Amino acid sequence: MAQKTKKFSLSPLGDRVVVKPAEKAGEKKLASGIIIPETVDKEKLLKGEVVAVGPGRRSDDGKRIPSEVKPGDMVFFKKPWDEPIKVDDVEYYVLPESDIILIEA
Repeated sequence: MAQKTKKFSLSPLGDRVVVKPAEKAGEKKLASGIIIPETVDKEKLLKGEVVAVGPGRRSDDGKRIPSEVKPGDMVFFKKPWDEPIKVDDVEYYVLPESDIILIEA
């Protein structure tokens, strides 16, 4: 029997995208014992899976422009300034589609 995937319970608005990070970012420890905190590496791209997509942004004439990503896509995105949200003890980032840099093929 096929495994049923759980539907995400929140719907983002506009051009917002909900991404589940693939790996937990944190501090790194060098072989010499020096600890480099996460805050030093702000420009690093994160990888994650798109779990929900908003309906898209509105153009100047009021028409809806759909998002270029869809749930299930693996993407690389800029680390948001906002803290992640927690749903059922899982962290997610809510970010504008413009913060997504690449879609993994």
